[in-house]
Amino acid sequence: KVYSTRTEEWLHSLQGHTNQVTGIALNPANHLQVYSCSADGTVKLWDFIDGILIKTFIIGYPLFAIYVSEKHEGVLFLHVSMATDSKNECFQLVAVHLPKSAEQEVEAKEMSVVSSHISSNPSCTAFGRGGEYIAFARRLQLNVYFFRKQKTCSFSLKATDKKGAQNAFTCITCHPTDDCIATGHEDGKIRLWRNFIHKKEYTYSTQHWHHNAVNTLCFTPEGTHLLSGGIESVLVQWQYGAGNRKEFLPRLGGSILHISASSDGQLFCTSHSDNSKKKIIKCLFLPMLFMLSGDAVLTDLMIDPRSKALVLNGKPGHLQFYSLLRDKHLYNLDIVQQEYIYEAGLDQFEVAKAAFDIKGSWLATVEERGQKSSDLEFFLKLWAFDERTQSFVLNTTITAAHTDRIISMCFSSSEETTMLVTIAEDGQFKAWCQGADADTQQNQNFWSCDFVGSYHNLKPTNCSFSADSSLLAVSFQEVITIWSPETWEMLTTLCQPPGIIRDLCFGRLSCSKYLLGTTTRNLLCCWNLLTCALEWSSSVEVSKLQPDPLSENVAAFSYQSKHTDLFVFKPSEPRPLFTNKNVCSEKVHRAVFVPREELLNNCDESSQWLNRSQLYFLTQNMDLLTFSTATEEDRMLSSSKQLVIDDSVAVTPFYLLLGKHRQQQQKLNTQSHPAADKPQQPQGSVTIKELLHTPAHVLPAASVLCSMFVNSLLISNTGSLEEEMDSEKEEEDSEEEMEACDSQQELRVQGSVDEVMLKLSKAQERELKRVRKTDFSWMADLIDSKP
Repeated sequence: KVYSTRTEEWLHSLQGHTNQVTGIALNPANHLQVYSCSADGTVKLWDFIDGILIKTFIIGYPLFAIYVSEKHEGVLFLHVSMATDSKNECFQLVAVHLPKSAEQEVEAKEMSVVSSHISSNPSCTAFGRGGEYIAFARRLQLNVYFFRKQKTCSFSLKATDKKGAQNAFTCITCHPTDDCIATGHEDGKIRLWRNFIHKKEYTYSTQHWHHNAVNTLCFTPEGTHLLSGGIESVLVQWQYGAGNRKEFLPRLGGSILHISASSDGQLFCTSHSDNSKKKIIKCLFLPMLFMLSGDAVLTDLMIDPRSKALVLNGKPGHLQFYSLLRDKHLYNLDIVQQEYIYEAGLDQFEVAKAAFDIKGSWLATVEERGQKSSDLEFFLKLWAFDERTQSFVLNTTITAAHTDRIISMCFSSSEETTMLVTIAEDGQFKAWCQGADADTQQNQNFWSCDFVGSYHNLKPTNCSFSADSSLLAVSFQEVITIWSPETWEMLTTLCQPPGIIRDLCFGRLSCSKYLLGTTTRNLLCCWNLLTCALEWSSSVEVSKLQPDPLSENVAAFSYQSKHTDLFVFKPSEPRPLFTNKNVCSEKVHRAVFVPREELLNNCDESSQWLNRSQLYFLTQNMDLLTFSTATEEDRMLSSSKQLVIDDSVAVTPFYLLLGKHRQQQQKLNTQSHPAADKPQQPQGSVTIKELLHTPAHVLPAASVLCSMFVNSLLISNTGSLEEEMDSEKEEEDSEEEMEACDSQQELRVQGSVDEVMLKLSKAQERELKRVRKTDFSWMADLIDSKP
């Protein structure tokens, strides 16, 4: 994905690899191009500004990292997996010479091995001094390969314990101009190696601040500072050559995994293990984009009804709001409101559950810490949306909502009344409402418990409100109980074949009379609430059951034979509307239907279920996937293909907007006027064409373009002599017509032609006008000068 560092907006995606992308590197010969390598065994060269694939190099082996150097033009350095045994996997660093060919795909056969048995960690390999040598570390050994001498020097460290875990190398980087190599280690130390060109005279100095392993190191482009990051979530900036002098940027939200610096040294980009990436601008950090990687997601996938943003776990103790439409991280909401301490093995509060009400006015969260019931601590919090700050503000904190862990919770589906139901392992479910003051009996803005329910001391497993909130279903192991939220009367119970109920959901719209449930015995059951009987059941292992709030459709993810299948159906009939086999190879436990802003039209019959909502789901590998219709795919392909026009110039959004308007206006003119009567339109200005056709990133400043643009709109004042003469002639003809009219008017007034005085001819009148315009002032001067 390509993002703008100024606006933080997603520009476009580069798609073409058939397996995981394992590395990217800018082309040192062209700053507008980027190389990418993949486990599919190919290296691709892209124009990342216009999103165009330039060339594909077929290597033939799975690739795991890529390195480039300005001094090695036309050569790529790649991590290639060697033959592996059952215990360890070894990698080698190879140099691949890129063949010069005009073909789109070309096979790169010329390959040489630089080093064998290198580390599988890409951070443990780096070029030094502009490409004169390359350094790579593995375990307790540092190797430096000099290209000119074609010689490798090795340096070893002693283990501080039997396993050598403390001094082991974790990352490496080289100074851009000096012969200095910085290495990070598992004990948190940073070593600066010098004089390694002379193996017997090498030295290193040690700097230490990190209390755990150093994950990443990076020199600034000018080499004045060294950046380091680790589990402490602190960006450390060491001043090069000044000993232990350093500066800190703390509380970045998660363990820092990678640091990158821009070529001008103004931007630092850090990636973290908390599902986020941040950019740092002159010691100020801003959220940049959303990365699904790192720790598992504890909450369900949720949609904020107000912003239509996807909401789930973010950095520790936070919920992150992520715009699916703009592909951009919006903001983090601090739920725990405590400073997070990054220390291995330390139990800290995490957001375990969250839910929105139907209007987005309230947010309920559950935060907890402790694995055992005896050590468990948790809080139930209610957050109110503040119109002034456009964010959620803490309203009520309940410290003892239940006596054991909260399993699930849900808000009522009605817009008239707001109610929250929670179920816990203590065997109870509780209904929470905005309370009333006991003395004044007036509604207050805080929340309190309205009802506590249970069923034969069984543990509840799930809960769900009907579409109109007139019914509440709470499952207790193998039994489903139906309650009336108005009177809190248990209306009926539904039993089914053996198996504990896992998921519960009511049907919507025309299928609101049905209740769906999944069991641990791999059964999908549907009950008719009017007859209180089992309507149908199907033997299928459903890992996630997700209803669409805007239609009758329900999505069921089934995991079997080491892959997941998707079934979309209506509760009124067990036959699926849509089936997609092998959507992914992992189990799906998180899914959500996202309402569309505009309904899709002219879709295929198999895609009708996507007209109102779009389905997103999250795999165990933290991959966020979605389904799109053929119409959407065609629109995306057409927009990506429409990158060049007449003269192979990239199309800007400004040109697309005006060009579409111009085409519509020309079409209207053609329909309203015949082609024969339509005058010839003047050709467009060259300046305007260049302004509209040229990509925005290569245009000069707006102040420069303003004068050029205004001048192009002005009408030229240079004309031919013939045009002036024609203008004078038209003026004379007009005067003659007016004089003729005046003459006829005088004849009518006098009443007789004989009484009319003689008139001058037209030629005489023109001559008289010319004489009147002649300047005779010189004659007055001449007369005055005479005696």
